[in-house]
Amino acid sequence: MFERIAELAIRRSRLVLVIAVVAVALMGALGAGAFGKLLGGGFDDPSSQSSRAREVIDEKFGGETNLVLLVRSSEGRVDSPEAERNGRALVAELKEEQDLDNVVSYWDTNSPGLRSEDGREALVLARVKGHDTERQENAKGVIDVYAGTYKDALTVKAGGSAGVSYEMGPQTGEDLVLAESIAVPLVLLLLLVVFGTVVSALLPLAIALIAIVGVFAELYLVGSVTDVSVFAVNLTTALGLGLGVDYALLMVSRFREQLAAGVGVEDAVRATMSTAGRTVAFSAATVAAALAALMVFPQYFLRSFGYSGVGVVVIAALATLFVMPALLNVLGHRVNRGRMPWAQPGRSGSGASLWGRLARTVMRRPALTALPVLAVLVAAASPLLGITFGTADERVLPEGAESRQVSVSLRENFNGNDAAALRVVIDESVDRAPLEAYAAGLSRLDGVTRVEASTGVYAEGRATAAGPGNAALGRPGAQQLNVVSALTPKSDAAKELVEEVRSAAPPSGTEPLVGGGDAELVDSNDSIGGRLPLAVGLIVVTTFLLLFLFTGSVVQPLRALVLNAVGLGATVGVMTWIFQDGHLSGLLGFTPQPMETSMTVLMFCVAFGLSMDYEVFVTSRIKELHELGEDNESAVVNGLGHTGRVVSAAAALIAVSFFAFGTAEISFMQLFGLGSGLAILIDAIAVRGVLVPASMRLLGRSAWYAPGFLRAFHGRFGLSEA
Repeated sequence: MFERIAELAIRRSRLVLVIAVVAVALMGALGAGAFGKLLGGGFDDPSSQSSRAREVIDEKFGGETNLVLLVRSSEGRVDSPEAERNGRALVAELKEEQDLDNVVSYWDTNSPGLRSEDGREALVLARVKGHDTERQENAKGVIDVYAGTYKDALTVKAGGSAGVSYEMGPQTGEDLVLAESIAVPLVLLLLLVVFGTVVSALLPLAIALIAIVGVFAELYLVGSVTDVSVFAVNLTTALGLGLGVDYALLMVSRFREQLAAGVGVEDAVRATMSTAGRTVAFSAATVAAALAALMVFPQYFLRSFGYSGVGVVVIAALATLFVMPALLNVLGHRVNRGRMPWAQPGRSGSGASLWGRLARTVMRRPALTALPVLAVLVAAASPLLGITFGTADERVLPEGAESRQVSVSLRENFNGNDAAALRVVIDESVDRAPLEAYAAGLSRLDGVTRVEASTGVYAEGRATAAGPGNAALGRPGAQQLNVVSALTPKSDAAKELVEEVRSAAPPSGTEPLVGGGDAELVDSNDSIGGRLPLAVGLIVVTTFLLLFLFTGSVVQPLRALVLNAVGLGATVGVMTWIFQDGHLSGLLGFTPQPMETSMTVLMFCVAFGLSMDYEVFVTSRIKELHELGEDNESAVVNGLGHTGRVVSAAAALIAVSFFAFGTAEISFMQLFGLGSGLAILIDAIAVRGVLVPASMRLLGRSAWYAPGFLRAFHGRFGLSEA
């Protein structure tokens, strides 16, 4: 197959390039509309209890509160005549806004829970209409008008989930622009250092451009038929640039190696395709398999990264296999033009001998060299013993973000946080007496400040004098109860309260649904945790099968999986130490909190896929030399000698594109970028440089073992050149 592609590239080079240019132009025109199809949110399981509760509230109660306006009187208490007059005027204007409904305020209800304990602040709660991106735009329109100073008497700050989305959306765009403005020039500079010539350094950027433009077109098409998260753009740019560099670096290095050996241009293209081209195809298959596992999760936030990730891998591989050989054939020896002063003609650089010497040293003393590296990696993984998981909230934003300030005030200055209350919904008629008993029972639970229902307000197991209740919480065929607590949102105690509310005895014949932010966290963790074994199982099985088909050995896939697990464990452990335990928080400017569940899973899948990328790079050359008759030690030393420089250069280049996200203001983007970059460096240096040759030395001939029937199977169906 690869020989036929090479012949096509040689005989129809210019036609292939013209088709590629036209395809990029068409994909660019289509992909320009991608951003209009992408959505915010997507962190929740649509089949979970909290999501079903939200649907009932949307259908029968006008929707959950998602906008919290914190109103502060500039002169004194919010009960003063002037503050009350201006507050009522503000609320009246908000009720006229077409994009808002369910507007409730302290001045309407006189509810103590909507006034701060010092009496200087009051809350206005509302629901911003719309779905995801539409809601974000509607929230922007409202917040832009009302946040700030109102009639020189009140100060208004916006919070709640709508306020967080309002600030997170633009911040994500700014972070992406900043990251790419740092990554692209650095990558280009490193490409010049690695390749030594201007022409060859530009080739990876051509592959990256095709991959990124192609995936934007894919996201437009996928976004037209299903929900796709706007955060998929971040992975598209980082992974597109990284894989473009990875695959082009491997191809160009092999092509230049052939030219330096005196091979003609056309034969160099053929040799490059039959070796490096085959490696790229296998590598792409392993990376795509790892990222495809993200599609098993019900949250479209994670599925979106599966769509974009697999798309990037496939398009980058196709561009490398079809466009790159055509470019190389047209350029020929001109691929070495624009030589930089430090480049030496006819040499691939000192990195090859360095990696060869390292491999030889490791294989002579495998235990002595591998055990210290393993000890360091195990120590780095030790924070995993205390890892906890959470979901994104206002704490991922900088401390100066307005929505964070609102959240802090709600937690410190108010008796219970109405905006963070658990929403208990009974989607059927309930008599007054059973409803009262149920509400009173919920109010007895530890941490509950009060329970609001249509029949009254309850605290410590009895009705209070706070009022007759909120009639809006009752409908002819449904009832809603708000369980307000003083617990820190998303804390362990708050999650335990969710379970206690769900376990409480309901009115006879009813099945209440419990929603709200803390319930969504519990459901999200349960949903991802329930699907995680399936995702990991798919990754392990597909990776094992692909590596077996590639190597013909059952030991090589097992070795690769074990070593990758060690490297990934160290990476996630270090990220836990930083982002959960709070080390380096001052330097990076984030607030320590539990590991964001979705982003941790994404980081794992991306890092695993890229580690398998380098596994295939190294193993392919070792296998090639082994099949040419070299013994195990010689094949490993020479294989790493040839590929070590490529792997280390590719790792450095792709790590830069991920590390650039360390400049982000949103902490879970920092987590993803720094974690992915670190995983790549650990894999390229510690795993490929030390643990692979050490394990190959210890395994000896058994490294290539397969039972007889599997050898026969591989001989017939294995993916190899004839």
